[in-house]
Amino acid sequence: MPGITLRGIEKRYNRSAAPSVRNLNLDIGDGEFLCVLGPSGCGKTTTLRMIAGLEHPTSGEIRIGEQVVDSVAKGTYVPPEKRGMGFVFQSYALWPHLSVQDNVEFGLALRKVDRKARRAASDAVMEKLGIAKYRDRYPSDLSGGQQQRVALARMLVVRPSVILMDEPLSNLDAKLRLEMRAELKRIHLESKATVVFVTHDQWEAMTLASMIAVMSEGTLQQFDTPDNIYNRPCNRFVAGFVGSPPMNFIELGAGEASELSTTLRKYLDGAGLGACRGSVGIRPESLCIGAPSGSTPAAAYTGCADVTGIMPTGGNWIIELSVAGQKLFATTNTPPHARLGDEISFWADRADLHLFDESGNRLPDDATLGAPVSKQLEEK
Repeated sequence: MPGITLRGIEKRYNRSAAPSVRNLNLDIGDGEFLCVLGPSGCGKTTTLRMIAGLEHPTSGEIRIGEQVVDSVAKGTYVPPEKRGMGFVFQSYALWPHLSVQDNVEFGLALRKVDRKARRAASDAVMEKLGIAKYRDRYPSDLSGGQQQRVALARMLVVRPSVILMDEPLSNLDAKLRLEMRAELKRIHLESKATVVFVTHDQWEAMTLASMIAVMSEGTLQQFDTPDNIYNRPCNRFVAGFVGSPPMNFIELGAGEASELSTTLRKYLDGAGLGACRGSVGIRPESLCIGAPSGSTPAAAYTGCADVTGIMPTGGNWIIELSVAGQKLFATTNTPPHARLGDEISFWADRADLHLFDESGNRLPDDATLGAPVSKQLEEK
């Protein structure tokens, strides 16, 4: 299956406005499942529409495999229907007056595939997606999950080499979303198609993707594996956007020092990291509740805090802490012994501290200050 390459892509809707997408460079490998992740208005859907050919970039070039499908400089443009792509929208866009079978076969009919071949292909796909028994029904007779499967079947039946999806699960309830994620992973493994999936849901991206592109305000922030996005975020935006509860940040820069930042600075001084004057991030699951024990790493950062909130979430608990007015969140999978208002101890392993410079870029894990990770990658 072909990969997708974006080079220097920019999109402006008018000259005076800031670009919706700016200087975007992406290399999406053959058979990759890429999730484009970001908040509303970050440019992720615009990017998907440019790949599909529904929007024209203001500048830059898009390739599918070795074929240039959009290039402003070369004056090249290949229309959507000739790009070999399948598209699933947030709204399922089913024809209300057509049966399920006719909706699934619609793309084949446009391609003038004969009726017998259409029927065989649609029957096979509907059977695979568990909607064969609804073939004679109409979209209004189906649930949201069933309609989504019909939209997927309509897209898959034409055997696209590239699949584009724009928040296709956002209209489903939590149980159906979970089921459809598993379905999409299975479809990807079987089809081996290159998939670009747009979402604002971080867990959707983490569970589906082989690679994630995090965007903010039209700019690519990080393009990496789900593991690195979560455990080695390249800047504070990525660190704070991915994770729930979000990462705790403690400022170390100039200005009035809080009790927490003062004790953390002393700890960093002792660890040879005293030159750091940006901020430290700690994920809630890395903030351990209770006094250090014999199993606590010798290099751990320790402190005390007041319990200001306890929020059970089923199998886990979110604990809200306050250190001289600064809020921190911790998560635990064991029932907390503390009560509201109690003072408790906490600790965090040095390996679980994320260091960021004053501009918000991640510092290397072994840095005293050094160049941020993004700068190191540029130099390589």
